[in-house]
Amino acid sequence: MGLRIAVIGVSYLGAVHAVGLATWGHQVIGLDIDQAKVDSLNKGRAPIAEPGLELALRRQLDSGRLRFTTDYADITDFADVHFIAVGTPAAADGSADLSQVQAVVDRLAPALRRSCLIVGKSTVPVGSAAELQRRVTQLAPVGAMAEVAWNPEFLREGQALADTLAPDRLVWGVASETASARLRQVYARPIADGVPVIETDLATAEIVKVAANAFLATKISFINALSQLCQATGADVVKVANALGRDPRIGRAFLDAGPGFGGGCLPKDIAALAKRADQLGAPRLAELVRSVQAINQSQRDWIGQLALVCLGGSAPGKKVAVLGASFKPGTDDTRDSPALAVATSLAESGAEVRVYDPAARVDRSGLTQTDTLEQALLDADLVCHLTDWPVFAQLDPARLTGPRNKILLDARLKLDRPTWEEAGWTVIQPGRPWPTGPGR
Repeated sequence: MGLRIAVIGVSYLGAVHAVGLATWGHQVIGLDIDQAKVDSLNKGRAPIAEPGLELALRRQLDSGRLRFTTDYADITDFADVHFIAVGTPAAADGSADLSQVQAVVDRLAPALRRSCLIVGKSTVPVGSAAELQRRVTQLAPVGAMAEVAWNPEFLREGQALADTLAPDRLVWGVASETASARLRQVYARPIADGVPVIETDLATAEIVKVAANAFLATKISFINALSQLCQATGADVVKVANALGRDPRIGRAFLDAGPGFGGGCLPKDIAALAKRADQLGAPRLAELVRSVQAINQSQRDWIGQLALVCLGGSAPGKKVAVLGASFKPGTDDTRDSPALAVATSLAESGAEVRVYDPAARVDRSGLTQTDTLEQALLDADLVCHLTDWPVFAQLDPARLTGPRNKILLDARLKLDRPTWEEAGWTVIQPGRPWPTGPGR
């Protein structure tokens, strides 16, 4: 028998989580203050482009296990568990803005008249859950019988539904056996499938999430910094990464050089970690994280400079085709996209920049989005591969007749260089040996 669960905040994280919970047999109500978003979800339209999500959403709506509302009265007496999945955007000083989380607690807690579990999924600075528990106890008529737990998410955009239904681990922080037992009911299906559970205290659960993001960002920035050294010495960053990846202490994942990381999570989460580390007296961690941020920004700048070199050192009057706008393939998310950062720098240098992406929409001054790849490539002096969508890897370079000059900057290092060179292209891959001539 499934539980009755509310998911508060149904954008990217919350919508996927609500669908996953309903798939496991729970009765689920998703709540959001955005009426248009709720109406769209109730009609089976997902708020984001995510493989498999819309089909799964419609199935769960049809099953009767899932619906969406804007009314807190629909969830306060209904739910045994309330998940908080609202955003925690970056504040002006880099810290996490918890106003949405606090607004949920201030609205929900005064209406709680029976015992329940409030579970945070939003990424928050360490110490936030304990403070929210004090706030809930103060505001809720049932006091401490409304208990707070923290259950961070580890979703990858483009694979979010799969990561929800088959996670590689479940992490939660609790303060009682009652909360632990309730979460084991929530996640009974994946636990039965053998997914490991890491159960800990509130503070540790909060740190696990930001630590995971900071470590991944560090690996990316390390290999990107190394790519600049490889470029300067004629070494091959891909072969270096492959050799490093054979070391079981290191692993190959997240050692792909490129224009850096972006999106709505890693940049803001590591900025918030640095700020919190400063506040709590861990300056060395803050220093490390800020170095990772600086390398990430410098990588974008460096890729932009390489593009200018490919244009002969001058951008005015030149046409550049940019392949990709989203921050990664498999999503339409352009938040803090490295691809758009590089494209914008070229436009600001005077180039005419046309962008093609299979899913993402571009609304940025100086950039022209095309409906087709062919339109982007027409008369291009340079082609920049900035988001590694599979469709770009499947291109036949011998059939690309639109560009004026066959010069490719493969900033993602994912296109087959020999194939492109055999078709007469000059291929520049950052961190790999520079070509000696056109097509060679």
